[in-house]
Amino acid sequence: MATVRLVALKAPLTRHGRWLPRPWAQLRPPNTAVRAFSSVMSPPSTAVVYDEHGPPDTVCKVKELPPVQIKDDDICVRMLAAPINPSDINRIQGVYPVRPPVPAVGGYEGVGEVHYVGSAVKGLSPGDWVIPSPPSSGTWQTYVVRDQNVWHKIEKSTPMEYAASVAVNPLTALRMLEDFVDVKSGDAIVQNGATSIVGQCLIQLARDRGIRSINIIRDRAGSDEAKEKLKNLGADQVFTESQLEVKNVKSLLADIPEPALGFNCVGGNAASMVLKFLKQSGIMVTYGGMSKKPITVSTSSFIFKDLSLRGFWLQKWLSSDKAKESRVMIDYLLSLVREGKLTYEMELVPFNQFQSALDKALGKLGSQPKQIIKF
Repeated sequence: MATVRLVALKAPLTRHGRWLPRPWAQLRPPNTAVRAFSSVMSPPSTAVVYDEHGPPDTVCKVKELPPVQIKDDDICVRMLAAPINPSDINRIQGVYPVRPPVPAVGGYEGVGEVHYVGSAVKGLSPGDWVIPSPPSSGTWQTYVVRDQNVWHKIEKSTPMEYAASVAVNPLTALRMLEDFVDVKSGDAIVQNGATSIVGQCLIQLARDRGIRSINIIRDRAGSDEAKEKLKNLGADQVFTESQLEVKNVKSLLADIPEPALGFNCVGGNAASMVLKFLKQSGIMVTYGGMSKKPITVSTSSFIFKDLSLRGFWLQKWLSSDKAKESRVMIDYLLSLVREGKLTYEMELVPFNQFQSALDKALGKLGSQPKQIIKF
């Protein structure tokens, strides 16, 4: 049997003047010519992988993945940052309505730098910053290879953590504010879960349009500090749930008009409080259920106030041929970030501390800022 030895391969230069990513070695028999590769390969990737659904802190493992082929229409992106969203956790748990088959790489949005472009790619070059738009599963890894149509170029002057997290929560806030009621300057909205990222975005988007906001937060240690932070973002009124246990909540509004539009991400009693504020024929939009409790609506709310209950799920909205439209909205949201008109609490965590970031995202350490993995 012929002896086999390792022969290192030197990667050729690309048309962009960069070294082509290749596997670093190839097995071949001695005294034979080295066959040239017919395809380009990505670098190997370090990824957060789960082989089965279950508790994220149990099933998630950091693994090394082999190089993958980069086709002519593909782009290889070196990921820079990606958030840990509640929906990411739900996908890993197996309880989200749409989820990738296992084994899978975690993550659904993020920002990266173009590492290599296929020969048929136009409009993008190595060094550009891109985000998957619509969001795409598998962003918790150091290199991602996808078709060029997946990627949307953004301005590199955008703060990394905002670029990584714009495509889910801020976009949800914008769509809900615009899609259900024609809310104008001088009008008002009401929401629970106001300290969430969506809640913080709703406050600021409303403020930028001259829309007043009534905000409900849960009773907890540090609620006074939370109220102050929300008011600094532009909230007009912030109440804890216990403050609203009165017969006539509208007496608390002072000069704020009754809102026609409300948002619920909690359910249970917190949803009922949103309904109390709504005016005749108002609409409450539900986009989450953090309390895991159902929404209870009084008969009089339907008969005498003619209230309407609606739901919003960004993934369904994006599946309705909204990809190009959503990219315009993302550019708008990121322009607000660069202008200092849109901000929310986040914590950048190095990738090698992923487990710590996951524990925080799971609520093991109490209330924490949004966790953003930095690769």
